[in-house]
Amino acid sequence: MAENVDLTNKLPELKLDSKQAQGFLSFFKTLPDDPRAIRLFDRRDYYTAHGDNATFIAKTYYHTTTAMRQLGNGSNALSSVTVSRNMFETIARDLLLDRTDHSLELYEGSGSNWRLVKTGTPGNIGSFEDVLFANSEMQDSPVIVALSLNFRENGCTIGLGFVDLTKRVLGMAEFLDNHFTNVESALVALGCKECLLPIESVKSTEYRMLCDVLTKCGVMLTEKKKYEFKARDLVQDLGRLVKGPIEPVRDFVSGFEYAPGALGALLSYAELLADESNYENYTLRRYNLDSYMRLDSAAMRALNVLESKTDANKNFSLFGLMNRTCTAGMGKRLLHIWLKQPLVDVAEINSRLDIVQAFVEDTVLRQDLRQHLKRISDIERLVHNLQKRRAGLQHIVKLYQSSIRLPFIKSALEIYDGQFSSVMRSRYLEPLHLWTDDEHLNKFIGLVEASVDLDQLENREYMISPSYDSTLANLKEQRELLESQIHNLHRQTADDLDLPIDKALKLDKGTQFGHVFRITKKEEPKIRKKLNTQFIVLETRKDGVKFTNTKLKKLGDQYQQILEEYKNCQKKLVDKVVQTATTFSEVFESLAEIISELDVLLSFADLASSCPTPYTRPDITPSDEGDIILEGCRHPCVEAQDWVNFIPNDCKLVREKTWFQIITGPNMGGKSTFIRQVGVNILMAQVGSFVPCDKASISVRDCIFARVGAGDCQLRGVSTFMQEMLETASILKGATEKSLIIIDELGRGTSTYDGFGLAWAICEHIVEVIKAPTLFATHFHELTALALENVSNDPQKQIVGVANYHVSAHIDSSTRKLTMLYKVEPGACDQSFGIHVAEFANFPESVVTLAREKAAELEDFSPPAASLTDTTQEVGSKRKRVFESDDVSQGTARARQFLETFVDLPLVTMDKMQALQEVRKLTENLEKDAENCNWLKQFL
Repeated sequence: MAENVDLTNKLPELKLDSKQAQGFLSFFKTLPDDPRAIRLFDRRDYYTAHGDNATFIAKTYYHTTTAMRQLGNGSNALSSVTVSRNMFETIARDLLLDRTDHSLELYEGSGSNWRLVKTGTPGNIGSFEDVLFANSEMQDSPVIVALSLNFRENGCTIGLGFVDLTKRVLGMAEFLDNHFTNVESALVALGCKECLLPIESVKSTEYRMLCDVLTKCGVMLTEKKKYEFKARDLVQDLGRLVKGPIEPVRDFVSGFEYAPGALGALLSYAELLADESNYENYTLRRYNLDSYMRLDSAAMRALNVLESKTDANKNFSLFGLMNRTCTAGMGKRLLHIWLKQPLVDVAEINSRLDIVQAFVEDTVLRQDLRQHLKRISDIERLVHNLQKRRAGLQHIVKLYQSSIRLPFIKSALEIYDGQFSSVMRSRYLEPLHLWTDDEHLNKFIGLVEASVDLDQLENREYMISPSYDSTLANLKEQRELLESQIHNLHRQTADDLDLPIDKALKLDKGTQFGHVFRITKKEEPKIRKKLNTQFIVLETRKDGVKFTNTKLKKLGDQYQQILEEYKNCQKKLVDKVVQTATTFSEVFESLAEIISELDVLLSFADLASSCPTPYTRPDITPSDEGDIILEGCRHPCVEAQDWVNFIPNDCKLVREKTWFQIITGPNMGGKSTFIRQVGVNILMAQVGSFVPCDKASISVRDCIFARVGAGDCQLRGVSTFMQEMLETASILKGATEKSLIIIDELGRGTSTYDGFGLAWAICEHIVEVIKAPTLFATHFHELTALALENVSNDPQKQIVGVANYHVSAHIDSSTRKLTMLYKVEPGACDQSFGIHVAEFANFPESVVTLAREKAAELEDFSPPAASLTDTTQEVGSKRKRVFESDDVSQGTARARQFLETFVDLPLVTMDKMQALQEVRKLTENLEKDAENCNWLKQFL
């Protein structure tokens, strides 16, 4: 409670008289009801929020309702809360960058006259950029998507339009979809923060399903009227926004059927045509789903690709680990994009890997380039401000300071003569030479050096150089002449008054009186007579007496007039220089692409080189060739934690042999880490990075599907098991033989038998129909029998490519203590370790003892598990029975024969003795046959 009292004491005071309060209350009642909108009112020194918004801010950001005050009296009283300037920045960042359930509106005015001056949503943050990124870098550029849905018999055709307002990119895509798996992949890849959909009066099942997808992806839903999704006049509108002639735009739009309507809705929503600074500054592109590895929201979470607020440190996520970029923001944003859009083109992947290898092998080149990149500003954001006409001379200087680093980067690249020098030259050096020649960047550098007073930068003053303009030079001379005359008058007056200059008689300059003389109160009696007869006393205060005379006033007025003219001239020239600099936007955009790509690849190389166990370059093969072999594979994020001594494992997904791996073993034994690290390594490789392995060969995957962990979504009415089934359904419908599937603990959310049945059926479907490489971690040890089908004699039932693996553990025979070994080894695990893990968690001894008893009772009802290889192995007190494949097939055939013969016995017509004799005879024959069959012997 004391904290709340301290908080309310620190909050700005709500200062409104009764007339202002009444006027505001009458205005507030006229505002339309919008539950998503958080409305803040700028009261110059602070902000206020009211009504439900005040309650939301008090609870969410102040964590107490004691921060709230009442505006007005009685039934008209309105809940209110004040917000400081710093807290306003915090709220804006949270609403627009972290959350996806609110928009932000800012009003300015007073009394009953208020107007909306800024509106922001998670997808459209442009009007609040000055607040959001005043003290931090922009790490991701949000995208708004609009969808047009057209249902047909064979599925749904999706028309997708998107706009990146920061990078000024417009795009369209069109594709068939079932259950919106492709929509989800597109939303993830584009980094979508907001989605426009046509309003439906009756929410169909498909509409609700799409809303669930948006929620999973953390995308804000904005509903618009159906008539806004129109393509009429789209070509003309795009012709104004897009660089270049209109014919290619018309041809581009004509290639789509439904996407133009979606893009039309976006142009209207974002009001792009209302801002002339957008004209001819946008680029138009087609988004192709097949150009990148598809990742859904479940895979992004399972592989910890992007940062989360719950991360204990930056190395918890793949982005945090790999982000060693040096530039101010550009490299981070590109890395964000690359991690959401891994490549599938083998040549392009290898091209990135070539550059990374060059930087790994040449330490001097890598360190030299990284030092230069640290001096590069956020060129993309600076150009964006130029184009939006929000730039000043400070932005131009920052572009200049970045520009003069580029010759050093070029020189460092020119020195490199390693095996990848041709790739380095074509990818970076040649474009750098093109954009930095005398017709491009050098012309900009010349402009800045001629127009900006670079000597004043040390004083953090951004001024146009007087030598740039004759009028400015003339005004500067007049200003300096007047300054000299004023100082001469100061000296002359000091002599006349017989006062030491500066010590006793000071010359001040202020906004109220301009140039004035000032003496201390102590000196005033000495010159009082002259002061009253020859000067005009302006002010007497504690710090002294301010006075002037006609000469000083005249010179001061002239100085002020010249200074105003000088400032106006400066402003006009700054506007002219900024406008001229804007013409270099294309140059800087191209250079930003080159620099940010270099930055990310240098980041990859730095990570690969600096880890305690270095990374290795993966061999990349097309998706229909080769296997996935990861030797000495590690999880990059886990091994980066300070307290971890990571134990590497091999993963060999070999076609028709171990393409589908069932992994069993104890809880906390490393199953989940192992299957995740395979997915992470493949994603890293297809982004163009080295991987944490001793050796790696990877067949490119078009998609990674992950069903990992259980979690309820009660807010959406989805149970643990339903969530599990929905994610698995996405896999079964979306995966192809070119995908990678990772499944962890499937079937736990229902009864044991239902769960096992579903798990078995899903495994068979993946193996027989989808045929994708799969890692399936499970506690259903019975599933390991699926590998028996590899050796089945029945050609119709034979399943190829299933293999069993387990994570090993050791149990001390005397203390029954369990030790995790974290090694993945061939073969199935025939024992559960749940009770041992309960002991780790310090369960009461009585509970553990009862658990052992009940587990033993249940095991008496269950047949022993069958296993697969040829010897009996001991792992502590854990025994594995393993058999030859011929032994198993021969034994199962003889057992089937025994059961069929027993069923055929006419037991109804036999007496008890006859029946016993026949059964005994069958059993004796079975026992004789079992002498040569170990698999049969275990049952007898």
